[in-house]
Amino acid sequence: MAAYNKAVIKSVDLSDVMQQDAVDVAKEAVSRNVIERDIATYIKAEFDLKYSHTWHCVAGQNHGNYFTYEARHFIHFMLGHLSLLLFKAG
Repeated sequence: MAAYNKAVIKSVDLSDVMQQDAVDVAKEAVSRNVIERDIATYIKAEFDLKYSHTWHCVAGQNHGNYFTYEARHFIHFMLGHLSLLLFKAG
């Protein structure tokens, strides 16, 4: 679990408060779930509740991506070996 204590922000277009919330929610998701799909589902559901619809989340170790997002609603960060993308679109 120690590997998941520190988040490394890779790219961000999100308020400081929401950045910290994304990291906190992700840590909670990782503590509750092992399967990457379940981690992403948990994070998406929490952000949909807190910040309105429609958030999307990708959690994994090896993925390519290409997408558009609403301005000021994107973060990409690492928790240990786990890469997390969280963004709002739609």
